[in-house]
Amino acid sequence: MKRVSAWVTYLQVAPLALIFLLFLVVPIATIIVVSFFDYNTTQIIPAFLLQNYEELLLSPVTWATYLQTIQFSIITWAITLVIGFAVAYFLAFEVRSTTWQMVLFLVCTIPFWTSNVIRMISWIPFLGRNGLANMTLMQLGLIREPLEFLLFSNFAVVLTYVHLYTLFMVVPIFNSMMRIDRSLLEAARDAGASSWQTLWTVIVPLCKPGIAIGSIFIVTIVMGDFVTVRMMSGGQSASVSLMMMNAMSLLQYPAAAANAVVLLLLVLFTVAAMMRLVDIRKEL
Repeated sequence: MKRVSAWVTYLQVAPLALIFLLFLVVPIATIIVVSFFDYNTTQIIPAFLLQNYEELLLSPVTWATYLQTIQFSIITWAITLVIGFAVAYFLAFEVRSTTWQMVLFLVCTIPFWTSNVIRMISWIPFLGRNGLANMTLMQLGLIREPLEFLLFSNFAVVLTYVHLYTLFMVVPIFNSMMRIDRSLLEAARDAGASSWQTLWTVIVPLCKPGIAIGSIFIVTIVMGDFVTVRMMSGGQSASVSLMMMNAMSLLQYPAAAANAVVLLLLVLFTVAAMMRLVDIRKEL
């Protein structure tokens, strides 16, 4: 009977394991194998070379690009964390009606009803030299000349990232806050804690799993994005994913694969560090 139950268990797990194998393990293994291949201007040559990794890791351009990608990730993470926590706190604790909570939460999802590209493009007439932001500031007398850094700059890239991905921070934090026992907040107030003390000693610690999940979303998405950098920086900024796209456009697939492996290791290291700091299983 034990053998039969064991086989039944294996059969139940088999479909999911097969999907996991075909759509995750095999593609990643293929990228790793290709990263060691040689190439020229017309073809990929099967081999086992470390040349792609040597050229990647010994290039100062690569290090500068990775540094800029990490900067984008950290700045975007910090801004989305503040905004996401504030929005989630308002929805969870300031809005008393469950109906209004759901209505306002759906309002937060409205930007997701359109594509990312359309939302990116919508910033161009607003941030341009003759855009709405500059014209408004000039009419108010706050500036004399249009601000050049608003569009096609790192500022525009980060602003667009925040606009696109803040909801990925709001949702898990809101979920954590809704799970907090309200009697804990009452106990903190009865003990004489102020609103800020209750926030830092009760709410924030209990929201750590949600913050960790949102942070993983933001960091992984920003590190893997290339469209935003290409469109909003005007070619003045770079990212690791954009560097990979440029390599693939030149048919340098092994070099792009080596870059993908290094980026994957960096992302896995970041996620592993977050999971060691916070037990996100409490949220799942």
